[in-house]
This record gives sequence, structure tokens and C-alpha cells, in this order.
Amino acid sequence: MKIIYKAGNIMEAHIVAGMLGAAGIPAHVGGFYLQGALGDLPPTEGVPVMVAEEDTEEALQLVRDYDDSAGEDDAATTRFEA
Repeated sequence: MKIIYKAGNIMEAHIVAGMLGAAGIPAHVGGFYLQGALGDLPPTEGVPVMVAEEDTEEALQLVRDYDDSAGEDDAATTRFEA
């Protein structure tokens, strides 16, 4: 699995994973069970969305399109991985 996107929160991560799943790309959201302990854990750099290595290129294009459509307001809270 390879991290392709870091969402600003768990809900956005699941939206992106669902979008990828609808396109036929299985995706996994990391850190789901850590959300309840955020007060006890150091801050993270976002919620990772992961796909299989062979799906990386197609998934990256889809999340870039998603991020472009989200507008500039959300750009500071999201990040792509290479």
C-alpha cells in the first residue's frame, strides 16, 4: 500500500476513499481508530488514504481532480504523496 493523499480530517479521507472505490480502485484510510485519542497523541500531518502500488498513478490523477474541484480554501489542509 502506498499513501497517495493526506486529508485534513477523517471524513474527507473517507470521501476520497469512497470516490476511489467508485472508480474501481480499492482504498484504505489509515489511523481510523486513533481519531478518538487525538487529545492524547501528538498532532499528525493529516489522515492518510492508501492504495495498492499498481493503482497509484490512476488514483493520484483522481485525487488531483478532486482537490482541484474542492477549491483553494481546502488546499492548505490536503496533501498529495508521490
